[in-house]
Amino acid sequence: MIDKKKLLSQAAAIGVNLSDNQAEQFDLFSRLLVETNEKFNLTAIKDPDEIVTKHLVDCLTLFPAVDFPEGAGVIDIGTGAGFPAVPLLIYRPDLKITALDSTGKKLNFVESAVSELGLSINLIHGRAEEYGRGDLRESFDFAVSRAVASLNVLCEYCLPFVKAGGKFISMKGSKADEELALSRTAVRTLGGRFAECREFTLADGIERNLVIIEKASPSPPKYPRPSAQISRKPL
Repeated sequence: MIDKKKLLSQAAAIGVNLSDNQAEQFDLFSRLLVETNEKFNLTAIKDPDEIVTKHLVDCLTLFPAVDFPEGAGVIDIGTGAGFPAVPLLIYRPDLKITALDSTGKKLNFVESAVSELGLSINLIHGRAEEYGRGDLRESFDFAVSRAVASLNVLCEYCLPFVKAGGKFISMKGSKADEELALSRTAVRTLGGRFAECREFTLADGIERNLVIIEKASPSPPKYPRPSAQISRKPL
């Protein structure tokens, strides 16, 4: 399916050294992704080389940017077809990963794929603004998201899940600085503090940015608001 040598090389270029077994697991995951994508839409990226660069290696950029302690609790908000949750789990199966999404068919794929890989993940079918006000509130060491929403909107969905002292990492493209400038009120209001922005250039030449926000204090109880309010009047 994928060119495993290309995967190993591109991962090494960003400072991530994969084992041969992990490369095999990424190959299996990619095959399952493409096969299932023929039945219903999981991803617009179907070319094996693009899957390596734009999905797998892109997700692996989290590791040189963030120090995940052994057994850390991580929630992936809006995981879709399992990005970045499944690549995180393949590379670090010790992590306690929860993947949340509102689309059941995508979570069914993630559940099946993770089972095929012999790994374990906690899946939640629901909306972030609802679970962020419930038992999962401020219960994770890290929240990550590759969702396409603007950063100020993502902060309201994601920061309430993070413990004080934890981090929210938003995976962004080339306009991260612009989004960050518009998100300072949201970050501050939700108890966050901007830590850093890590830039990576993938093999396709496209710039990726990881915006890292520390959780300095608990989020006020009224957040996250209902999704209609978040969309209509972002922080």
